[in-house]
Amino acid sequence: MTTSIPASVDETLALLRKGDYLADRSLATALFLALRLKRPLFLEGEAGVGKTEIANVLAATLGRRLVRLQCYEGLDVASAVYEWNYARQMVEIRLAEAAGDRNRDSIEEDIFSEKFLIKRPLLQALESGLEGSPVLLIDELDRTDEPFEAYLLEVLADFQITVPEIGTIKAEKPPVVVITSNRTREIHDALKRRCFYYWIDYPDAGRELEILKIKAPEASATLSAEIVGFVQKLRRTDLFKLPGVAETIDWANALTELDCVALDPENINDTLGVLLKYQDDITKIQGSEAGLILDQVKAELEAAGASAT
Repeated sequence: MTTSIPASVDETLALLRKGDYLADRSLATALFLALRLKRPLFLEGEAGVGKTEIANVLAATLGRRLVRLQCYEGLDVASAVYEWNYARQMVEIRLAEAAGDRNRDSIEEDIFSEKFLIKRPLLQALESGLEGSPVLLIDELDRTDEPFEAYLLEVLADFQITVPEIGTIKAEKPPVVVITSNRTREIHDALKRRCFYYWIDYPDAGRELEILKIKAPEASATLSAEIVGFVQKLRRTDLFKLPGVAETIDWANALTELDCVALDPENINDTLGVLLKYQDDITKIQGSEAGLILDQVKAELEAAGASAT
C-alpha cells in the first residue's frame, strides 16, 4: 500500500521507526527536507552505520519500488543507464532482409526504438508506476570513477537521460534518490550541490542498545548491554576497520545462536571474526586485550546498576 510523503519531521521519524530504523532528529530533518523539496539525499559515513538501510526502509514504508545501482570501479553507461539489445536487433535485421524489406532507413528507425532498449537502473528510476515514483539507491558512489560521477549530473539536475538514437527521456515525477558514500574518495562539489548532505556517525551506547532490542530481540538484556559496551570501547581503539552497527547486530545474533547469555573471554575469541573483518585487528584484540575490555565493560555496567538502585 502506498504511503504519502511525511508532512513533518515527526512524521518522518515515525515513518523510519515503522521500518525499524532508529534515527536521530537531525537525520530525520534532512530526509524530510529531501522528500518534500524533491532533492537527492547524499549520505556519507563509515561502512555499516545504516546508510543503505534508509533507502530500503523508505521503499518499504512508502510502498515504492526500490531501484538499486550498486557502484563499482569501471561502472559505465551500459551497466548503469541503458544498452541496446544487439542480438535482438540482428534478428530483426535478418527477418527484414528475408521478407524483402531493404529500406535501410525504416529498418534503422525500427531497431533503434524503445522496444530494443535494455533499461538499466538509472533509466528504470525515471519510470513511475501506480504506486508512484520509485526510490533510487545509488550505493557507494565513491567506488566509481569520476567520469561516471560527472554523467550523473544531468540525471540529478533534471531527472532526465539523453539516448542519442531516441532523444531525451524525462521523469514525469522525480524519483526519491538516496546516494551513499563510504568516503574512500571525495565526491565532486558539482554533484554534492545537487543534494542535501548528511553524515551518519556511529550511534551512542543508548541508541545502539535500542537498535539491538529491535534487530536482535532474542539476545538477553545482559548480553545486549555487554555487546554494546564492548563495541563502543572497540571504536575508541586504533583498529584498521572499526565495527559498524551491522557488525554489532550480526555479533548479537551469532552469540544468541550459540546460546550465550553473557560475554566471556572464550565466546569473544571464538566469534571475533563476526565483529572484526581484518586479521590484524582480530590478532590485536583477541586474548588478553579482549579480557581487559570485557572487565572494564562489566565493571561499568555493575557500577551503573548499583547507582540506579
